[in-house]
Amino acid sequence: MMNLAGVHLGDEVSLRGIRDIVFPEHNDHVPHIAIDIGGSLAKVAYFTRHSTSSPGSSAASSAESSGTASSLAAASLVDAAAAAAAVAAGGRGSPIAHGISGGRLNFVKFETAKIAECVAFLRRLYEDQDAAALLVVSSRSPSPPPPQPAASSSGGEPPRERGARSPARILLATGGGAHKFCDLLERELGVTIYKYDEMECLVKGLNFLVKYVPREVFSYRENEPIQFETTPPAEAYPYMLVNIGSGVSILKVTGPGEMERVSGTSLGGGTYWGLMSMIATGQGRAALTFEDMLELSKDGDNTNVDMLVGDIYGMDYGKIGLKSTTIASTFGKVFKKTPDERASTRINDVSRSLLYMVSNNIGQIAYLNARAHGIPRIYFGGYFICGHPITMHTLSYAIHFWSRGETKALFLRHEGFLGAVGAFLQHQ
Repeated sequence: MMNLAGVHLGDEVSLRGIRDIVFPEHNDHVPHIAIDIGGSLAKVAYFTRHSTSSPGSSAASSAESSGTASSLAAASLVDAAAAAAAVAAGGRGSPIAHGISGGRLNFVKFETAKIAECVAFLRRLYEDQDAAALLVVSSRSPSPPPPQPAASSSGGEPPRERGARSPARILLATGGGAHKFCDLLERELGVTIYKYDEMECLVKGLNFLVKYVPREVFSYRENEPIQFETTPPAEAYPYMLVNIGSGVSILKVTGPGEMERVSGTSLGGGTYWGLMSMIATGQGRAALTFEDMLELSKDGDNTNVDMLVGDIYGMDYGKIGLKSTTIASTFGKVFKKTPDERASTRINDVSRSLLYMVSNNIGQIAYLNARAHGIPRIYFGGYFICGHPITMHTLSYAIHFWSRGETKALFLRHEGFLGAVGAFLQHQ
């Protein structure tokens, strides 16, 4: 069991940064790694140990907070080696006595289309774990271990001595890719895979973050201060989880282990990413990443491509509560443009329009489901959100507008890793 005493977020970064979660009182070895493989992204959660005295610990912290695969793998090696060396120095005793205090849950993501990169990263993590475990075992041996036999001509690993065997490699997997890539992961990593239901992992991950991690949940409105929620909330249930991945799933949660998928839509993060990819390729910018596309939207002006209520009425339509700035038709101005004008349309404007289109649609569907089930709180999860101000404001505004302020939109710092966190906590 993970020791959850004093769990908190790592060093402060922006809302869009991937922050580690610190477990200051957990001092046992954690052999498993968790992965949530969706249609667009593979999200990984793994645990590393802290070193209170190792000179490499600060470098590890800095590397891990950057969220890159190469730096995260290097940081893992620093932490694993530090932990093993500290225990080896005394041969026995508690980890704390040898400068090891607690650890952290780290996060990194990969495009599912580039699953080979994810496999390479996982292989490095497991190799680090194996090396650290062997260091500890050899340090406790009464005499130096005998020399290892040479590798066989077939290129396989040499056999290890009895008592110096690495611990079993355990991978906790969820999402559709847990089934699609199961054979690949077993073959390439030599792991034992435990597969868990995707929806159950999403809810388990969310419940953990809401209950145990301070300053994890917040509400967001443009031009207003961020409001962090109390942890744990006074009334945990019922709530609705809108998970925005490639598509969207809407879950009603009424208690611990009591959940039901009540709705969803195929217009999700994959819709925005796919349409933007086609348009960007047509403009000679095929190399844009998802994060690049979101960044473009910040400088975009959707009114150059969207038809507004004011474009139709010349003013507000106050009788039914529509401002002149309300979008009446997404991309509704484009068909009126000349071919040359269409060709010169800024991709920034397109990005912002598409982001509004997807977010507004999800927000309205979420509200309608919350109203139908009498649920006052909606948590928005999934990597599509990515801590992006425009996305969060649009979802929050839609919920506030349609519910007349009676339903609350809530966001999470680890919105894209709910499934990975849930899978990680399944293996207790």
